[in-house]
Amino acid sequence: MTGAQSQRDRKHMDPQTLLAHYERIIEISQQLNTTLDHMALLKKIITAATELINADAASIMLLDESTGELRFAAATNINPHEMEEIIVPLEGSIAGWIATHGEPRVIEDVTKEPSHFQGVDNTIAYETRNLLGVPMRAHNKIIGVLQVVNKLNGDHFTEADIETLTTLASQAGTAIENARLFQQSDFIAEMVHELRTPLAALKASTTLLLRPEISEEKRREIIETMQNETNRLIQLTTDFLDLARMESGRTKLELAPFDLNKLIMESVEVVRQQAEDKHIRIFVPTEINYVVKGDRGKLKQVLLNLLTNAIKYNREGGSITIYTEQVEIDEQPFVEIAVQDTGYGISKENQRHMFQKFFRVASTEGYSQGTGLGLAITKHIVEAHGGHIGLESEEGVGSTFYFTVPLVQE
Repeated sequence: MTGAQSQRDRKHMDPQTLLAHYERIIEISQQLNTTLDHMALLKKIITAATELINADAASIMLLDESTGELRFAAATNINPHEMEEIIVPLEGSIAGWIATHGEPRVIEDVTKEPSHFQGVDNTIAYETRNLLGVPMRAHNKIIGVLQVVNKLNGDHFTEADIETLTTLASQAGTAIENARLFQQSDFIAEMVHELRTPLAALKASTTLLLRPEISEEKRREIIETMQNETNRLIQLTTDFLDLARMESGRTKLELAPFDLNKLIMESVEVVRQQAEDKHIRIFVPTEINYVVKGDRGKLKQVLLNLLTNAIKYNREGGSITIYTEQVEIDEQPFVEIAVQDTGYGISKENQRHMFQKFFRVASTEGYSQGTGLGLAITKHIVEAHGGHIGLESEEGVGSTFYFTVPLVQE
């Protein structure tokens, strides 16, 4: 298509529609430049792309520099847990050609295009008729591809569409890179702050150990403190790495069907001794016949985190009950798993912050426990599966944390 064709495209728009179109592009650009939440930013971009181009669906594929492959970061027509399964090769795909050559591409009939990668349609049971894709750049480097598919009303993609999507991709690439840099700097600052406490305790302990007048009993107490702080440092660094990988999108889920009952029973056995030490009983549903699809190891991490918290913040002699129920999310079958405790409950104010990084509720002894990253990691894992996590709590009664994971469809 030529510049003259682009002018003709715009002549088909009345002046008010054309003005509204440009104003919407400016408005979206401003929104992107003020959004630093990575996932919220990606959703804004694909929503804007479908709206501006009048297409059925849109997606963002980001380049994985370590593997040289394209991976879906966001899509309007693909569930998050399905995105993890799809790898788009640079060779033998239209998106790969766009990323490699750094040029837009329009395919009006994908059935006649040999380089169309059919793997995406096969995975999500979707039929792509036509598509438009443009490269996304940040600091003169291609970081991915922004793509829209199936122009509505049987229309063809125009030169104006190419220019609009290219403009959006340019703004989006810069915004994505800014969000990444902000998250990295913000996370590093928080990490350094959290590490200072156990390091200061270790430094003070080593100073005390050098004093000749301390008793053997006191020396043993100091060594135990050093061991506890060392373990805390190890847990902090492990959690830091887990969360950093998830926030950057580098964590890949190993999805497979598995028996939910076995996973729940395994998790309960891991924490049973910890519960018995506080005389806490754990009740599990007698019959769970759900087969779910997910990363078994990661979902076990979610269950263990919720069970451990339910024990930690429970009353002596209290109880924990696990519930399961089938639910529907966007007409897809999920199972909801709930962990209910009889603890002291969480205030309304604290409930708003429970899934934030480094937030900790004071224990019954009046001090905060843990790294403050467990629930933030748990939230990332659940959402990566396309699920949702939440809580209900009443002070003096107890708390219920619940999350959803996709069921295997018959």
